[in-house]
Amino acid sequence: MKKLIIQIPCLNEAETLPATLADLPRTIPGVDVVEVLVIDDGSRDGTAERARACGVEHIVRLRRNKGLAFAFQAGIDACLKAGADFIVNTDADNQYAGQDIPKLLAPLLRGEADIVIGDRNISELRHMSWRKRRLQALGSWVVRQVSNTTVPDTTSGFRAYTRDAAMRMTIVSEFSYTLESIIQAGKKRMAIAHVPVSVNPRTRPSRLFDSTFSYIKRSAATIVRIYTMYEPLKVFTYLGVAIFAMGLAGVVRFVYYYTEGLASRHLGSMIASSVLIIVSFVVFVLGLIADVNAANRKLLEDVIYRVRSLESPAREPEHERPVLTRTTDRADRWEH
Repeated sequence: MKKLIIQIPCLNEAETLPATLADLPRTIPGVDVVEVLVIDDGSRDGTAERARACGVEHIVRLRRNKGLAFAFQAGIDACLKAGADFIVNTDADNQYAGQDIPKLLAPLLRGEADIVIGDRNISELRHMSWRKRRLQALGSWVVRQVSNTTVPDTTSGFRAYTRDAAMRMTIVSEFSYTLESIIQAGKKRMAIAHVPVSVNPRTRPSRLFDSTFSYIKRSAATIVRIYTMYEPLKVFTYLGVAIFAMGLAGVVRFVYYYTEGLASRHLGSMIASSVLIIVSFVVFVLGLIADVNAANRKLLEDVIYRVRSLESPAREPEHERPVLTRTTDRADRWEH
C-alpha cells in the first residue's frame, strides 16, 4: 500500500491554512492513502488547533519558532516515521495549486525521478516585480551550476520526494531548505525532475526575508556554504591558486625592478608577495583537511540514512507499525 503525506510548514497561518487544506486532493491515482502533516513552527495564533479542527492527521508542534529549514526537516522526519512512501511539501499560504500534486507525483510513480520540483515559470509571475524575477532567475542559474542540475525554479517550495530521497536529505541551513536541498541532491547524484505548476493569487507578502538585500545575502551564504561542504578541496584550491597568483605577480614585479637596479625601493612589496605565497600553501593544506572532513560527513550521512531506515515503519506490515508519540530531536511535540 502506497502512502502519500503532504507536509505543510506553518508560522501563524490560522487564517490561510483552511483554504490550503481544502485545496489538497484526498484521492490520487497510484496512491492508496493520502494524509496531511502540519508543522507548527512556534505559531501564536492557534495554527495547530485550526489544523486539528480541519481534520489534519498529523501535527508536529515546535515550542518556539526555529525557522523554515528546521520546520521542513522536522516534517520530513515525521513523515518518514509515519510510514510515508512519498512526501509532498507545499506552503501554508495556498500559493501552490493543490490540483497539481498528481503532476508532481507522476515522475516518482513512474520511477523516473527521486525528487520533483514544481516550476512556477518565474518570468511570467506578475505579482513579482521585474527585479525580483531577474534575481530569482540569476539565483536559479547559480544553483544549477554548482549542483549540476537542470531545475529552472530552485526556490520553489512545491516539491515531491520518494521515501529513499527523503531519508538521504539532511538540512543544516537555518535560512531555507530550497537551495540547500537541490545542491545536496545534485551532489548525491539523485534523479531530479521538474514539472510546470500553477500558482494561486497571493494571500500575503513573503515572511521569509525582510528585504531583497537580506535575501540575496543569506541565499549567497547558503550556496557558498553548502557547495564548500561538498567540494571543499576544489573551493580551497581555487582560493589558494588565486592567492598564489597574486603573490607570484608581486615576485615577478620585484625581479623586474631588481634587474633595473631599483630593488631596494620595492622590498615591502616583495615581503607582501612572500606572505601571500605562504598563505596560499596554508589555504591548500586547509583544503586537504576540509576534504577529509567532507569524507567523514558522507559517512555520517550514510549512518543517518541507515538510522532513518530502521526508524521508518514504511516497510513493515500495517498491523506491526508502532504508534508515534514520542519526542524526537527534530520536533518538540508530535500529535495524532
